[in-house]
Amino acid sequence: MSITSQMVKELRDKTNAGMMDCKKALSETGGDMEKAIDLLRQKGLAVAQKRAGRATSEGTIQTYIHAGGKLGVMVEVGCETDFVAKTDSFLDFAKDIAMHIAAVNPVSLTREEVPADLVERERAIYTQQALDSGKPANIAEKIVNGKMDKFYADVCLMEQKFVKNPDVSIQDLLNEIVASLGENISVKRFARFQVGA
Repeated sequence: MSITSQMVKELRDKTNAGMMDCKKALSETGGDMEKAIDLLRQKGLAVAQKRAGRATSEGTIQTYIHAGGKLGVMVEVGCETDFVAKTDSFLDFAKDIAMHIAAVNPVSLTREEVPADLVERERAIYTQQALDSGKPANIAEKIVNGKMDKFYADVCLMEQKFVKNPDVSIQDLLNEIVASLGENISVKRFARFQVGA
């Protein structure tokens, strides 16, 4: 199948990947758009893993104030160089993260940062539910682990589904921006303020 420039443009619009990367992905997948998207996401993950150890001492602090001024978010997003920190795609990513935090209200960045008392409370509730349903201990433990994974996906920023595109997680979004900009990027910290909360 011949790869048209329209196909390359469509894939580029969907993934923000480079034109040559899009053309190569379409060639490798025989023009299958969905498979090409998956291939580019896998490559993005590989690039992100290679760059994960690099220091992110540059970056930006972005804010999002919801209409009416009753809700605000401040987020720090780091990158390796000042050059990347000034690019539109990096700044747009940081703004999207701030807006997502305002909408979804995560508890922490990662699983490791969820307060231990909250984890223990949730685990105790799920364990009691599983035991009350009469499940054997080994099955109950698997049920609890599955529910804990869902709990983490709901409260950890990096595991949450992106509010503008529920098909991707925040980690997927981060991997895509790392792949497109060619630098390690990290969401370092955030604060969410709500009047009366």
